[in-house]
Amino acid sequence: MSTDKPLALVTGASRGLGAALALALAPSHHVVAVGRTTGALEELDDRIQAAGGSATLAPMDITETEAMATLCRGIYDRWGALDLWVHAAIHAAPLAPASSVDAKDMAKSVATNVTATATLIPFVTPLLGTDGTALFFDDPRGGEPFFGAYGATKAAQMALARSWQAETRRTGPRVVIATPPPMPTATRARFYPGEDRSALATCDTAAHDILASLRD
Repeated sequence: MSTDKPLALVTGASRGLGAALALALAPSHHVVAVGRTTGALEELDDRIQAAGGSATLAPMDITETEAMATLCRGIYDRWGALDLWVHAAIHAAPLAPASSVDAKDMAKSVATNVTATATLIPFVTPLLGTDGTALFFDDPRGGEPFFGAYGATKAAQMALARSWQAETRRTGPRVVIATPPPMPTATRARFYPGEDRSALATCDTAAHDILASLRD
């Protein structure tokens, strides 16, 4: 599909903040939506089309290096460049004492939160060029009780993003790290199952605020 709109890649677009950001971007961007759940991506596409936007769905697992290489090559072949990369994909391992972290949960956390990010940055950098923007999301849980697997791998992801941000400050692309407010996402529900979710900011509100800050 050719488009005259700027192009936005959203990794982790199938639900939560990623889906809300994809929907909020749709009026101004053509969205390449990446997620593991095909049905959720199709529901997102229906909402985007209903709002008059357009999307390309990419049901993929970001931990599969060959799939991500194929995706980025496809973006280059079809559109030539990328204006915005929104990296909202995350694995939230169950809360557990550091002495009881499950090895499989830790491995999946490292693969999704750290290794995939380290793989995608060099794949996406040439597509963004000097003028594009990459957007990451901080969630400073490192060192909190029971957040060992999530907190450690999220902190490692942010270390990668901050290094890239420092390295490209003068040359581009622009790397932005936002800290969203607490939202009623599936990830947060795993951490705080008994929480009163009515007091939390909606994902749609957070998405619009984050995109507004990018334009400021």
